[in-house]
Amino acid sequence: MTKLGVGIIGCGNISSAYLRLAPMFRDIEVRGVADINLQAAEAQGAAFGVTAYDVNGLLGADDIDIVVNLTIPAAHFEVTRQILQAGKHAYSEKPLVLTLEEGEELRALAAEKGLRVGSAPDTFLGGTHQQARAMIDDGGVGRVVAGTCHVMSHGIEMWHPNPDFFFQPGAGPMLDIGPYYVTNLIQLLGPVKRVAALASAATPTRTITSEPRNGEVIPVDTPTNIHALLEFEQGATITLSTSWDVWAHRHANMELYGTEGSLFVPDPNFFGGDLEVAGTDGEIRGVEAWDHPFGRVNEDRGTANYRTAGLADMAQGILQGRAHRCSLELAIHAVDVMTSVLRSGEEGAFVNLSTTCERPEALGPGAAANLLA
Repeated sequence: MTKLGVGIIGCGNISSAYLRLAPMFRDIEVRGVADINLQAAEAQGAAFGVTAYDVNGLLGADDIDIVVNLTIPAAHFEVTRQILQAGKHAYSEKPLVLTLEEGEELRALAAEKGLRVGSAPDTFLGGTHQQARAMIDDGGVGRVVAGTCHVMSHGIEMWHPNPDFFFQPGAGPMLDIGPYYVTNLIQLLGPVKRVAALASAATPTRTITSEPRNGEVIPVDTPTNIHALLEFEQGATITLSTSWDVWAHRHANMELYGTEGSLFVPDPNFFGGDLEVAGTDGEIRGVEAWDHPFGRVNEDRGTANYRTAGLADMAQGILQGRAHRCSLELAIHAVDVMTSVLRSGEEGAFVNLSTTCERPEALGPGAAANLLA
């Protein structure tokens, strides 16, 4: 069986999830890791039994076909550009890039080289979110006309050892957590037409309370409280609130309101969760879950985690000559949505999007099972 060799650049926190979960999938095999800190690469290589490289060594390795970019967001564009220039397919953590111009440059380079680019998040491939899509497509709540999304907490300086970059331009809650919500909305409803937003930051600094930097004060240079309105091409208007200035709330993660009912979708930061629906009688009831491979609980904390599914789907797409679902076009449109939201927050006006995309192909239970080893 043909497997595509995978290399990983960036050996921070998220790399362990990729290294741990990649063996679940049929068409990929992680063969190397790299980091600007060679000791970090060597530690992950030893822990997971793969070769540790410096970055140039990994990019030049003959047995690596796809390189996964797990660097910090500010480095995503440059590292992905280097991957493509080295003749490798690229798959990036979210967000793919920080500006639309960077996305268009990667699109042109990938086309010139005849290479694929994919990007997280891939949680929308989860069983719950694919079932929600099927219900919408089958008219289960009529035509979706409105909705609300909330992802709000008090930030990450309480637990992350090095939270600095989360509060700098290119991060904040919209670009850090927003990709999960925006991408899922696009796969459920299609592309976005225009956006409006208000944005602010509650405080100019944050105090780290995690170790080893407990007590250190860091600057806040990006909005931490963003409330947006998204108008979709199909006509729905969805409010999206992302904030790191909220201690507690009672809002649901995602609610979609249709002409014949309402659909309650769990947190798109995860693959699984419980779907609920209400019909014209207004009674909310649970939805019997699909037996979908990417909805099954596989972690001790009771969650479904199938990160690298998007990478595996891209690899299979390369091998089969079909489009992959976590596509460059989808990622660029999501970046366009999020950066337009931030721009609207600065300018105080609606912003029309300059990109669009097709909804990614649905991933039913059978197609999902076909990705697994």
